[in-house]
Amino acid sequence: MRIAILGSAYPFRGGLAAYNERLAYELQGIGHEVQLYTFTVQYPKWLFPGKTQLRSGPPPQGLSIKRLLHSLEPLSWWRTARDMRLWRPDLVIVKFWLPVMGLSLGSVLKLLPSPIRRLAILDNVIPHEARPGDRLFTQYFISSVEGAVAMSTAVASDWQRFTNKPVRLLFHPLYDHYGELLPKDQACEALGLDPAYRYFLFFGLIRAYKGLDLLLEAWRTPRLRELPDVKLIIAGELYEPYEKYRPLLEASEMQGRVIFREGFVPDEQVKYYFSAADAVVQPYRSATQSGVTQIAYHFEKPMVVTNVGGLPEMVEDGKVGFVCSPEVEALREAIWRLLQTPYEQLRSAVREAKKRFSWQTFTAALVDFVQELRR
Repeated sequence: MRIAILGSAYPFRGGLAAYNERLAYELQGIGHEVQLYTFTVQYPKWLFPGKTQLRSGPPPQGLSIKRLLHSLEPLSWWRTARDMRLWRPDLVIVKFWLPVMGLSLGSVLKLLPSPIRRLAILDNVIPHEARPGDRLFTQYFISSVEGAVAMSTAVASDWQRFTNKPVRLLFHPLYDHYGELLPKDQACEALGLDPAYRYFLFFGLIRAYKGLDLLLEAWRTPRLRELPDVKLIIAGELYEPYEKYRPLLEASEMQGRVIFREGFVPDEQVKYYFSAADAVVQPYRSATQSGVTQIAYHFEKPMVVTNVGGLPEMVEDGKVGFVCSPEVEALREAIWRLLQTPYEQLRSAVREAKKRFSWQTFTAALVDFVQELRR
């Protein structure tokens, strides 16, 4: 097939671009011809709280990426659709994650002729942080596609609240493009850390729904303070004011126990953080699925996650980690339980569980779903 992927890609940074590029490589690897269409402007400044939307470094090798789409400029939607019509894809895949983006993405799809199949891969249907017009934008986007892939049961259920169009549940595949697992000593040396400590890692953008404040409150409880050889690494860019976290980060009982590396972590640095960590913790208040979980699986790290969205589907409680409610005491107990469990027992279970999240399995099922839509 000729397959167009519409959405974030180089030079834009983050998990959305990484996902689309990794999917393109996998589809090309099994014989499909792939063209990525990405943005000239993805987020206007009022919608983006971070420092920059772009990554440095060269473009990914072996991928064709066209920058045509401005998320708020209708003429660019027409130009993008015109270019797609000239390229004549059999299928267009669109990653959907934010309702307001449904206006531009949906408009491009609606301008394509009907023989072209149009499929959504859903990060969210209902966003973590509500904004005016969410429902209207989401309904508009849904009207432009023939079906969708959801990566958690929660997202599939949200889709079915809007439409009876078909949806296929396929779990988020591994983020395996950040390099291989390194020896802990080597990773710690690169980050300036002491390998004698056990490290829990909170990774990714820091937003209210991700519950970093809950984790910090748990980290300051007496039970965890009693552990002299355990530290918490926070690696990610603040999308909220530092003042919200200052009282927790700068409390006397946290000194020497928390390492805060604020800022977006470039792709080439990700392997160091996950290789240095002994476990990953996701104290989210809400979730759908998580790319951080799939990075942790790739680097074979046990996890503590909360029982929200699709996280319990991906992390089997008591086997590859521990699942708890998004509350301070529950997080403290889950972290304690992980520390008391033989580490190699957890690592062995993670190695086995990661097999079900391969890109080969995901892509084969996705192509099968497309064939069903055609029939």
